[in-house]
Amino acid sequence: MAPVGIIIVTYNSAEEIGACLDALAGKDADVVVVDNASFDNTVHEVQARGVRLLANPENRGFAAAANQGFAVLNNPYLLLLNPDAVVITTFAPLIAACNLAGSAGAGGRLIDANGRTQAGFMARQLPTAAVLAMEALLLNKLWPTNPVNRRYRLLDRDYSVQFPVEQPAGAFLMVRREVWEQLRGLDETYHPLWFEDVDFCKRIQLRGLQLYYVPQAVAKHTGGHSLPRLGVEKRRFYWYRSLLRYSFKYFHRPAFAAVCLAVLAGCFLRCVGEITAQRSFKAAAGYGRVMRFAGRSFFNGF
Repeated sequence: MAPVGIIIVTYNSAEEIGACLDALAGKDADVVVVDNASFDNTVHEVQARGVRLLANPENRGFAAAANQGFAVLNNPYLLLLNPDAVVITTFAPLIAACNLAGSAGAGGRLIDANGRTQAGFMARQLPTAAVLAMEALLLNKLWPTNPVNRRYRLLDRDYSVQFPVEQPAGAFLMVRREVWEQLRGLDETYHPLWFEDVDFCKRIQLRGLQLYYVPQAVAKHTGGHSLPRLGVEKRRFYWYRSLLRYSFKYFHRPAFAAVCLAVLAGCFLRCVGEITAQRSFKAAAGYGRVMRFAGRSFFNGF
């Protein structure tokens, strides 16, 4: 049995999965691809490479598919890998970090097509209510260098050295098998996607375990390849719904209420801006759905 088991969840990933799997071909690892009812050639690309495939007849969501992949692997180290991530190095640096005292796992360095480190994405602090409220209100986008955002996205860190981190990116994240078992995998209520990896890292922290960022483990990462297939309105609703689920689960009631109000205000501003720019009320229905959900959450919880 190989030391590392790799779980790759796909959804219309035909353009990316080939390069991802080709990069893994010579590595000492067991690979399983869990496909969430892709309607492109993803399944064909996986089958052509002889990689173990679990093809779901419906989209079970990222968390459920990742847990499904874990269930068929017995390796001591488990790697969550996005289909748009091409691993360049060996897994030895990640395994070494996993074996540190009190360690639950580690994430590697993600680089873009030009070799630039994806700072602000691959390693972050866990989000606070203030961070999520500022995200909802567009403040982090309009003022990306604000102190709250800088701390959250670790924009002042030296990414050439290894350091403990609260939230490595789930796109390239290795964990010890026993940790995955103790936490019972990802929380499938974050359906179909977003915040399931943040929640997982939060639960690791609550157990008093540590995660690490490891620069010696490198993968080239594209990012967001399957999102256009979901449609703008669905993406928007899923993201806010998962954000509010996470907030309700981990923040005190006043902080959760503040996040709900920030979502309401932020969506209203976005809606007005898009209506003005596009001279169309098309955006109103999508934002209205999010605002109604945030309003109900404010009064009734999640």
